[in-house]
Amino acid sequence: MLKEKIEKFLLDVQKPARYIGGESGSIIKDRENVSVSFAFCFPDTYDIGMSHLGMKILYSLINSREDYSCERVFAPGIDFEEIMRREQIPLYSLETLQPVKNFDFIGFTMQYELSYTNVLNMLELSGIPVMASDRGDELFNIVCAGGPCVCNPEPLADFFDLFILGEGEEVNLELMDLYKQMKEQGASKKEFLLKASKIKGIYVPSLYEVSYNEDGTVKSVLAKENAPDVVKKRIIDDFDNVFYPENFVVPFTDIVHNRASVEVLRGCIRGCRFCQAGFIYRPFREKSAKNVCEQAKALCENTGYEELSLASLSTSDHSEIAEIVGGLIPYTEKEHVNLSLPSLRVDNFSKELMDEIKKVRKSGLTFAPEAGTQRLRDVINKNVTEEELMRTCRTAFEGGYANVKLYFMMGLPTETDEDIKGMAELAQRVIDLYYSLPTRPKGKGVQVSISTATFVPKPFTPFEFEPQATREEIMHKQQLLIDSITSKKIRASWHDPSTSILEAVLARGDRRLGQVIYKAWKNGSKFDSWGEHFNFDNWSRAFDECGLNMEFYASRRREYDEVMPWDHLDYYISKEFLIRENKKAKMAETTPHCRQNCAACGVTKETGRACF
Repeated sequence: MLKEKIEKFLLDVQKPARYIGGESGSIIKDRENVSVSFAFCFPDTYDIGMSHLGMKILYSLINSREDYSCERVFAPGIDFEEIMRREQIPLYSLETLQPVKNFDFIGFTMQYELSYTNVLNMLELSGIPVMASDRGDELFNIVCAGGPCVCNPEPLADFFDLFILGEGEEVNLELMDLYKQMKEQGASKKEFLLKASKIKGIYVPSLYEVSYNEDGTVKSVLAKENAPDVVKKRIIDDFDNVFYPENFVVPFTDIVHNRASVEVLRGCIRGCRFCQAGFIYRPFREKSAKNVCEQAKALCENTGYEELSLASLSTSDHSEIAEIVGGLIPYTEKEHVNLSLPSLRVDNFSKELMDEIKKVRKSGLTFAPEAGTQRLRDVINKNVTEEELMRTCRTAFEGGYANVKLYFMMGLPTETDEDIKGMAELAQRVIDLYYSLPTRPKGKGVQVSISTATFVPKPFTPFEFEPQATREEIMHKQQLLIDSITSKKIRASWHDPSTSILEAVLARGDRRLGQVIYKAWKNGSKFDSWGEHFNFDNWSRAFDECGLNMEFYASRRREYDEVMPWDHLDYYISKEFLIRENKKAKMAETTPHCRQNCAACGVTKETGRACF
C-alpha cells in the first residue's frame, strides 16, 4: 500500500531516485527473522547522506548480524515533504519501505550542528513524539544519536533517549544485544536506559540534572539513579583489524561523493588548536598498507566505482603513504580508477607523492595555511611555515600545476588586520614564485584561490574558551581582504558568517537551547545548512522568545574554571591540557606534533599505552 502511494508521486519531485531504494549493494532482510531493527537516519538529503562513510560502515556492520537489520532513512527534500504531509505518507526506510515508527532503534548521525532542526522534522514525519519525555515507557522506538556533534549533546538532550559517544563499531552491537535481551524479559524503556547507561560510551541525558548560576553559566551536572558521574567515549583499539565493508550501496543518482572510500587512519597527530576532529578522534591509529590496498581493490571490484578516495583527517601523515599509493597505482591505472588523496599537508608533500598523484589527478591542488602570517599560524599551532608552503608550491608548479587553492580561517583568536592582509600578500608571493620559475608550465597562467571560513570555537579544543568574532567584525575582515587583493590572478571566496554564528551557539550550548531549537523548527526552520533555506532572523526570534541570548553562547570568553556543559563527558582530552595549550596560543608558542613529542593531552593515560 505504501509502495503504491509513493510511486504515484515520484514523477512530481526532483531526483525521485532519492526515495525508491533498491540500489545495488543494499541489504534487504525478511523482518519476520529480525529480532532487532535499526533505522539509520541521516538528517539531510540522500545526496549528502549517501556520501557519508560512517553510515556505510555501520550499515554493513549491523547487517552482518543475521538477526539484526539496519535500513537507511534520509530527510526528504522540500518538494517531497509537501507531498508526504498532504498524502499522509510517513517517513520510511529505503530497504523495505517500512515506516520509521516500526523500528526498535531510530538512530541519527550528527555531523553538523545546523542539521538539528531536521532531526525534529524527521521525527514528526515519522509520527514519533519529538520530545523524549512524551514517548512513554514501552521498550520500543529508542531514539539515539552518535557522531562528532554528540561530544556536546546538551542542546539535543530533550529529544533523545541516549547518545553514543566515540566510535560505534563495537558499542552499537553491545547496545542492540542488551536491547534484545531486555525486550525478551519484558523490561520497560526506563529499565533499559538505566542498564544501557552502564555500557561505556552510552550517555542517557535523562539521568543527569543540570543546574545554573545566576549569570547563566552551568553550576553543575549531577548524575541520578547510579548513572556514572562521567561518561567516557568508546574507541576501537585494534583499528587495523576493525570491521570494514567489502561493498557499498551504489546509488542510481549522483551524490556529493560518488566514489569508493577507504579509511586509512583515524585520529590526527597535529594538534591544531581550532580543530575539534583532530582531538576527539584521538588516539592516532593507522591501517597497514596491505589492508588498505586489499580493502580498496575489493570495494572497487564490488561497486564498479571509477574513483577511489583514501579518507582520513590527514592522509599524507600515514607512515606508509608511499607504499599505499605505490601499491594502488598499478591497479588504478589498469582499471582506469581515479585515485583521490584528500587532506594533503604542506609540510610532507613530496615530489614523489606529487608524481604519483599526477598520474590520476590533473586539476589544481589545495593546501591549508589557515592563517595569513606566521605569528597567527603559531597561535593556532598549525606548524607550517611560509618556506614549506613555497617549497610545496614550487614542487607543484614544476610538476605542471598552475592552479592552487589556499584555505584560511577568519576570526581566529588574536587575529589582527595585518593577519588578514597577510592572506592576500601570501597569495601574491605564490604568484610571484610561479613567474620566477624557468621550469613553470608553458602557455599557462597561474591562478590562486583564497577560500575563507569563519572560525567556530568548539568543545574539546584549546579554543573552547575563546569568543567568536561578531558578524560586524567578520564583515570588516572580509572587506579588508577584498581591498588587499591587487591581482586579477587571485580570487577570494567566503560564506555568510550568520551560519557560523549559529554553529558556534549550538556547538557550545547547554540544555536550555532545546527550547530554542524546538521553537525555531516550529516556526519553519529546517535545512539550515542550505543557504536557500537558512533564516537567521527566525533563529533570532526564537532566542528572544525563549529569553536567551546568542552572544552569551558565541561571543563570550569562558574562564578556565567555568563548568562547561560537556564537562561530564570524557573524550580523553584533559581540561588541563586544553588550558595549557590555550595559554601557549596567547604567547604564540607551538607544540610539536605527536610523532615528535607527546604533549600529554590525556589520551595515553586513558588508553594505557603510548600512541607511538
